Amino acid sequence: MQSLRGKGVLVTGASSGIGRACAKAFAQEGMRLAISARSVDKLDALARELGGDVVVIPADLAIPADVDRMVETAIKGLGRLEVLFANAGVYLAGSAVDGDPNEWEKLLGINVSSVFRAINRVLPHMREIGGGDILVTSSISAHLTIPFEPVYSASKHAVNAFLYGLRRQVIADNIRVGALAPGTVLNELWGYTDSKAIDRKVASREGLRSEDIAEAALFMLSRPPHVAIRDMVVFPQALDL
Repeated sequence: MQSLRGKGVLVTGASSGIGRACAKAFAQEGMRLAISARSVDKLDALARELGGDVVVIPADLAIPADVDRMVETAIKGLGRLEVLFANAGVYLAGSAVDGDPNEWEKLLGINVSSVFRAINRVLPHMREIGGGDILVTSSISAHLTIPFEPVYSASKHAVNAFLYGLRRQVIADNIRVGALAPGTVLNELWGYTDSKAIDRKVASREGLRSEDIAEAALFMLSRPPHVAIRDMVVFPQALDL
C-alpha cells in the first residue's frame, strides 16, 4: 500500500454522487484536491466542507474549451497533478427507435469525448513529473450490453476500449490506467435522493452507496506502484446480471 498524502488529484463531476464521495475520501487521505463540475454553488459548498486549499473549477465538460481550461487550471493550482479521476457522466436509457439522436450526441460528448480530451491534456504533465494515475468511472454497462440503455452502454464500452489501449501506450511512462465499473449506485444519477429509500435498497443488497465506490477508488490508487488494476467491477450482491 502506498500513501496518497500530498498527491494532487483532479475530480470531475465532484458536486454530487460518486465524485463528491470520492473528493471527501481523497481529502481524508491527505490528498490535495481540484474539484470540477457545472454547479458553482455545490462546488463552493463542498470546498468549504473539505477545508484547506481546494482548487474549485466550474466547467461544462460538453464544451471542449472548458475541458482544456479545467486541466490547465488544476495543474497550475496544484503544481503537480498525480491523479486524474475522470468521473463526470450522464445517464440515458430508452429504446433506439424512440430515442433522440441529439440527446445521444450530448451524452457521448460528456461520457466519451470529454474523458478522452481530459486524458490527452493531462498526459504531457504526467510524463513530465515521472508518472501518475488515470482513473475513470466506467460502468457495469461497459462489460455487458444492457438492452434498455444501448447508447449509455455504448459510451462505456468506448471508454473501456480507449483505456485498454492507452494503458499499454503509457507503461514506460509509469502511468497507471484503471477503470472503476459500478453497478447500481443509489445517488442522484439514478434518481435516489431520499436517505431512507437508499437505506432500504442497501439493506436488501440491491444497490451501492457512493461511499462504497469511493472506498474502491482509494483501494485502486493506493496499491504499490508496481501493481496496476485495469478493471474493478463493483455491484450490489443481489444484482442478477
